Amino acid sequence: MTSTEVTTESEDSGPSGYAAARLRLLQEETRSGPPRRAALARLTDDWLTGLFTTAAERAGVRGAALVAVGGYGRGELSPRSDLDLLLLHDGNADAGAVAALADGIWYPVWDLGLALDHSVRTPGEARRTAGEDLKVQLGLLDARPVAGDLGLVAGLRTAILADWRNQAPKRLPALDELCRERAERMGELQFLLEPDLKEARGGLRDATALRAVAASWVADAPREGLAEARRTLLDARDALHLTTGRATDRLALQEQDQVAGALGLLDADALLRQVYEAARTVSYATDVTWREVNRVLRARSSRPRLRTILGGAKAAPERTPLAEGVVEADGEVVLARTARPERDPVLTLRAAAAAAEAGLPLSRHLVRHLGTAAQPLPVPWPAQAREELVTLLGAGEPTVGVWEALEAEGIITRLLPDWERVHCRPQRNPVHTWTVDRHLVETAVRASHLTRRVGRPDLLLIAALLHDIGKGWPGDHSVVGEVIARDMAARIGFDKQDVGVVATLVRHHLLLVDTATRRDLDDPATVRAVATAVGNASTLELLHALTEADALATGPAAWSSWRASLVTDLVKRVAALLAGEEPPVPEPLAPSAEQERLAVEALRTGEPVLSLHTRPEPASEDGEPEPVGVELLIALPDRPGVLPAAAGVLALHRLTVRAADLRAVELPTELGDTADLLVLSWRVAAEYGSLPQATRLRADLVRALDGSLDIRARLAEREAAYPRRRGVKAPPPRVTVPAAGSRLATVIEVRAQDAPGLLHRIGRALDRSAVRVRSAHVSTLGANAVDAFYVTDAAGEPLLPQRAAEVAREVEKELG
Repeated sequence: MTSTEVTTESEDSGPSGYAAARLRLLQEETRSGPPRRAALARLTDDWLTGLFTTAAERAGVRGAALVAVGGYGRGELSPRSDLDLLLLHDGNADAGAVAALADGIWYPVWDLGLALDHSVRTPGEARRTAGEDLKVQLGLLDARPVAGDLGLVAGLRTAILADWRNQAPKRLPALDELCRERAERMGELQFLLEPDLKEARGGLRDATALRAVAASWVADAPREGLAEARRTLLDARDALHLTTGRATDRLALQEQDQVAGALGLLDADALLRQVYEAARTVSYATDVTWREVNRVLRARSSRPRLRTILGGAKAAPERTPLAEGVVEADGEVVLARTARPERDPVLTLRAAAAAAEAGLPLSRHLVRHLGTAAQPLPVPWPAQAREELVTLLGAGEPTVGVWEALEAEGIITRLLPDWERVHCRPQRNPVHTWTVDRHLVETAVRASHLTRRVGRPDLLLIAALLHDIGKGWPGDHSVVGEVIARDMAARIGFDKQDVGVVATLVRHHLLLVDTATRRDLDDPATVRAVATAVGNASTLELLHALTEADALATGPAAWSSWRASLVTDLVKRVAALLAGEEPPVPEPLAPSAEQERLAVEALRTGEPVLSLHTRPEPASEDGEPEPVGVELLIALPDRPGVLPAAAGVLALHRLTVRAADLRAVELPTELGDTADLLVLSWRVAAEYGSLPQATRLRADLVRALDGSLDIRARLAEREAAYPRRRGVKAPPPRVTVPAAGSRLATVIEVRAQDAPGLLHRIGRALDRSAVRVRSAHVSTLGANAVDAFYVTDAAGEPLLPQRAAEVAREVEKELG
């Protein structure tokens, strides 16, 4: 349908004519983006013009106009956008007549089910309201006449713009604060898995705020890429409205694939990456613009005083040297007058390092100039360039802003071409707070606080920057990343030995935390495998610091005092082995006094005996308290079904299992023979901070063991009563038998979506397989559980390979 046909259809000002034309327009596959938004605005204008004309004639009102404000005023109507309208009148008509005119417009809009934000005001009332309400004033900056007295609207627009410019010293700081509060509340669009395209920082609200700043004549936003970024966000919102049929700005997980398809993109990841790119452009423009606004307003407030002191002379900003060719001027880092970026290829990194060390932003002019004039670095880099990069990475928190400024002009990708693969790349695991590229920079920031712990801080910082560089390529990102990191470290100018260390750190950056949380540290094979991978004590030292920095930069769920203690324990054991101390072959551990007491009581009563001890956890690195830690001991006569029964009872009582140890204890009986008892040591955490009573746990365990408590049915009932929120479909569970996991037992490793009763179901499968569980090591990160079970046959020996594979298939079948 052509635009002419749309206009013809809209000549019927009745709701049915507009509704039909609107529906046809939205269903046109050949028209989308700005043309469709503009066509929808024109169609709506025509319809509202008919309504206004008819209603004004009936009410007998002259000197009135219908005004579109906000997004509608800009001609940017998305499929489910509100109609933001102002009925402007000169105040000469009777109040009843004006009300009748308004009703003649508002009611047909409501009858169609369209969202409407409306007001009725005289020009004076509109100006007073704008002066009292910043949001109203922002909406009126985009006022556009739809119908009626054009002169009335032109007069209001002129007055509103004059007021906005005259009041800029007061209004702009208020707008800045409004944007900051919203960002704090809604988060940063460029890092959110389910971003709000309008309200999150870097979204459409911020893009509109930049237009308002430009209208004040105080400062102008960087224009490069900004219009394209706004279009990307608006197009995504259009597709979201059409996909969901709702007026929503939140890009929910379950809708991202459909929205991507509507935009002609490959998948949800491609959609998020495009949205993140746009949001990053808006965010950078926002930072630069507000910095310039504050600079100009400071200068304006001090100028009268300076002129009085200096007799009218204009004072030049003070320039403080920071590094060769780099100075500070007016709170920003700029180039010295003698700097020659075309002859000094290291200048870009030197300026960035100087800015980060001084905690100052790079001026936009400097970054743009370096982006176009700076000469490329030779490969491999000279030593000075490498040292400046290390200095930049070691500066701490200020590194982030400097790095983002360099990324905004494409400088990082020119320095490190492989960076393009991780730029704005989303991470689907909700444990991760950041995109891949920002996570790498955040890891370097965290590593900068740990440099005093290692002998080679430069290698730690470079490994932190590169540890996830393999993401975005097919295959295991650690394996792929090792190859890329080797090339990048050589490019940066490290020698062959240092390149090997960086590559090892990248290849094994998950080794310590995975081993510590999922393997038996008392097993010599565990310690020996880590020592073989690491190779020497200095690399182990670096890997320990990288592990902590990586986890802290991932998100709060990735690190805790418990994980830190396990990793530290593993590092001490590996360091001892690398120093020549062979790990002792573990003897069967004698039960503790508490365990033996419980076992004796269980032998006497023939029933389970429980002991529950609270272990308050120390605060985490960021000062947040850890979940309440609990040690739960259970002793009972050895019998089948103990693991699934105990795990099921814990799940019913909302206790999350962190680690489990099961061991057989032989005790003499009164008849002179021995009795087999089982002692289970559980380390658990209360899901909601409150602990159940040991008596209730024991009662439910007895019922579970005698069959009177159907754990599976109870868990299913709870799941049905409180279904989990819909989201991206989880990948299927995977159960494997790691090679050379242990010489003492067979390791069955389970990777699955975490859910209540998961350990219970695994226990059922292992119980059906007639294997004995020696110990269990449970690790949960966000929605993902990775659990390792050390199992033996009835005689206490590791399983034969074929038997182990059968057990793994049985567990996978149970979870599938």
